[in-house]
Amino acid sequence: MQSDTSPVADADVPGQGRGSGGGAGVAEEPCRRVLRSETLIVLALSLGASAVSAVISFVGSVTKPGGLKDQAATLNGSHAPGRPWLDLAWQLFGIATALVPVVLVAHLLLRERAGGLSAIGFDRRRPFFDLSRGTALAAVIGGSGLLLYLGARAAGFNLTVVPEALPDVWWKIPVLIASAVQNAVLEEVIVVGYLLRRLGQLGWAPMAALAASAVLRGSYHLYQGIGGFFGNMVMGVIFVLLYRRWGRVGPLVAAHALIDIVAFLGYALLAGRVGWLPTP
Repeated sequence: MQSDTSPVADADVPGQGRGSGGGAGVAEEPCRRVLRSETLIVLALSLGASAVSAVISFVGSVTKPGGLKDQAATLNGSHAPGRPWLDLAWQLFGIATALVPVVLVAHLLLRERAGGLSAIGFDRRRPFFDLSRGTALAAVIGGSGLLLYLGARAAGFNLTVVPEALPDVWWKIPVLIASAVQNAVLEEVIVVGYLLRRLGQLGWAPMAALAASAVLRGSYHLYQGIGGFFGNMVMGVIFVLLYRRWGRVGPLVAAHALIDIVAFLGYALLAGRVGWLPTP
């Protein structure tokens, strides 16, 4: 590969330091083209494609007779009803393949000689920092997010979200936890750490990069309704600001995983048993 078109050869371009949060340095023009194409490819293989899918799903929901709150969006459903072992195989396959873009990002950051995922603060160097900050953040975001969802659904702006609809089998809880962790790793690595780093290298202003990350996060949650879009966009703004402050996606991954674990397991335990939790 020619040295003037390779992101590896241009690894010393300003703005490629650890934890780069966007807007810090501009890539050389040949490298700019490569990084732009690379970013679009990564998004097309992951959350960019999810955003397009969510928009199509939302259009289908709003054009369907009846209100949004009378429709349901299931997050973790059975892939082979009545066949638990086959269902488990599909669940594990889905979780594993969803993480392939994260592996791709790790590979690209290694080729860049940036240290792999350590460049965005996803490593084991500061476990207590990541878990403590993540737990506190999860408590704040999770509680306010639940209130926003209940309000948006009551106002008719949101579908009824069904966090899990798995059969009562032995692997249900482990799969729900694994699904929550997978969501957290994929979203925070791609939409915060990787995307902000690349947009910074491409010369985007910090506010523009923040807006792009937050809108993308909201877009791939649009299948849940307007409430899901705006709620996750606000969460995206907060996460970007904290990432720039801490220089690590580790706390964000921890917070996101905890939020989803509580949502998935809480629904499994409480659905149909308490009156305030909406069910289809």
